[in-house]
Amino acid sequence: MTIASLLEPITGQPGPVRLTHAADWLQGRTLYGGASALVAYTMATRAFPGLPPLRAAQVAFVAPVGEDITLSAEMIRQGRSVTQVRSEIRVDDKLALSAFWLFAERREANAFHPSVPPEDWPGQPEDNAQVTHSFAPSFVAKNFELRHGQTKGEDRGATVRRWARLTEEHSLDPAAKLVLMGDVMPPGAMRAMRRQGPISSINWSFNVLNPESQSRDGWYLAENASQHADCGYSSERLRLWDADGRQVLDGMQSVAVFG
Repeated sequence: MTIASLLEPITGQPGPVRLTHAADWLQGRTLYGGASALVAYTMATRAFPGLPPLRAAQVAFVAPVGEDITLSAEMIRQGRSVTQVRSEIRVDDKLALSAFWLFAERREANAFHPSVPPEDWPGQPEDNAQVTHSFAPSFVAKNFELRHGQTKGEDRGATVRRWARLTEEHSLDPAAKLVLMGDVMPPGAMRAMRRQGPISSINWSFNVLNPESQSRDGWYLAENASQHADCGYSSERLRLWDADGRQVLDGMQSVAVFG
């Protein structure tokens, strides 16, 4: 299994690690953002077992992450309910990824305001056509099944929305799966580009709305929407919903738009 093989070398001990199956998750010369974030998340949870559920994260994509890396994790603060951990990935002794994880126990709800279902609900994944991978990075074709999540011919603006699920059986905990899948869509700015060119994520900040999410048949509706694009950058909102229309992840990302 490629996910288990990717994470197997991570013991939770600081030091050098060789990700022998990194090639299955490469996007150009770096690991796909969700996979590199998952590596950092796994380092944090294996360095400090027994953490509360993941509630939020801030991830900085600093430089390409490849097969040979060095991992570290540090407990920043452990309170009665909230625990904060920082983990880092270094390549050639230089910082490549820095992640700040917020884990927190469940509290009795004093505020209750559920997120609204997405506009223009596309219907169930099995009712939508499969997306071909002819223009997608190779890691997508190897690891994900995608189905359309927007009506053809409609004005999609600067939004990319697809049904997505992992193609392999896995033993990821629900929060780890959201980390891996939360960045699977290309930036919405892709639909606003005047000509083709490279796009690169710079950071990713997200809140986990349901760390125990178990969506039917593994399907999640993933959406990236550009809120503002100019001067070579795009501010993106990233969201995930389960198969019943319940939002499970809400995030923001800064993206560099080249070309």
